[in-house]
Amino acid sequence: MPKASSLASSVASLPEKERKRLIQKLSPKEAEALIHDWWFWARPNQTVPEGDWRIWLILAGRGWGKTRTGAQAVRWAVTSGKYGYIALIAPTAADVRDVLVEGESGILASSAPWDRPTYEPSKRRLTWPNGAMATTFSADEPDRLRGPQHDFVLGDELAAWRYPETWDMMLMGLRLGRDPRAVATTTPRPVPLIKGLLDDPTVYVTRGSTYENRANLAPAFLKEIASKYEGTRLGRQELYAEILDDNPGALWHREWLDKGRLKQLPELSRVVVGVDPSASSGEDSAETGIVVAGCAKQGDVMHGYVLDDLSIRGTPREWAISAVAAYYKHRADLIAAEINQGGEMVESVIRTVDPNVPVKCIRASRGKQVRAEPVSALYEQGRVHHIGYFRDLESQLCEWVPGATSPDRLDALVHAMTELVLEAPSSFDAWSEAARRMIEAKQQGQKP
Repeated sequence: MPKASSLASSVASLPEKERKRLIQKLSPKEAEALIHDWWFWARPNQTVPEGDWRIWLILAGRGWGKTRTGAQAVRWAVTSGKYGYIALIAPTAADVRDVLVEGESGILASSAPWDRPTYEPSKRRLTWPNGAMATTFSADEPDRLRGPQHDFVLGDELAAWRYPETWDMMLMGLRLGRDPRAVATTTPRPVPLIKGLLDDPTVYVTRGSTYENRANLAPAFLKEIASKYEGTRLGRQELYAEILDDNPGALWHREWLDKGRLKQLPELSRVVVGVDPSASSGEDSAETGIVVAGCAKQGDVMHGYVLDDLSIRGTPREWAISAVAAYYKHRADLIAAEINQGGEMVESVIRTVDPNVPVKCIRASRGKQVRAEPVSALYEQGRVHHIGYFRDLESQLCEWVPGATSPDRLDALVHAMTELVLEAPSSFDAWSEAARRMIEAKQQGQKP
């Protein structure tokens, strides 16, 4: 295995005349080989570690080079000749395709012309000249990994995987060859899967911050993130890759979320799409929160269930299309949308997408904290359950402190849970009773 090297940095530090002399000595073939020599360009902690490890966990900040490092690890596995049945896994099918395979730091772009694989999207497969093959998988579909066997795996953005059992299914299939290995890259989050890997002494862990890759990042980007996030909790997590426990001043705690998390849904009584519209749609605007939730009784107590987080940054029409699509996808009863920011525009833009979708307009007259506290109490009582993981939503819940501007996903969740659990049960029970009487009257041939 090649030894980690900082040769590119060493050459870059030489006087210009000396650098030119070294470059001019290279033949065209040598120059092309150097361009694609990852061991020359990579920082020491980006090269495949030596030693006897089975899992290499890369915890690094945004822009550190996780995707490129993972892609080059796959290239190393293929060119070594020891690995030929590879799995590529990312949070969604689109992420596998757009980031791991076709992205600017993905496998196709990172490969040298002479060992670039052939990509067959319809078969979810890449095939290298030496016969090695890789199959793409979405972490949203853990059952897809029940049958396949592999000898090498690349898992991207592990902390964002909605279903942790995807990792379990992958490990059970990582059983081919004499030395099966997995590489996992992620910006860290304090989720049980990441914590468990960190506690495993057999896992090789690499850590890194965004600033390690400043030479390859746009100065404007570095200036922007430094001014916005340096010294903040979010900056410590997203830039310095620290795993932070709950903010002690937050209304939600991860312990509550994990304790109530479920894999399967009961039969739901109602489903609501909560929407918190953004006031603008520019590149720097906030997202529109779109959270789908349902409710069902356990005994005499109503419980809430978070089904999906489809929040987006987009124009009013774009978020309205997403909200209506969520309504139909989850067979919802209504869309509950806050109108503080857009007034009548919020309902009208939804109506332009589909005039038949029921919309309940919410004008939030109480403060954010007052509205959020009862929903937080439901979590503390174990009455709200997340079906799988929702990385961004859960981060907002556990990082928001009363007094700060409440984020979009949190507000959308609060609207949905307020409608489903805090305000709706009595009125919904009355509606159900009226509907039952109507059906019975029709069956008896009477006028309802």
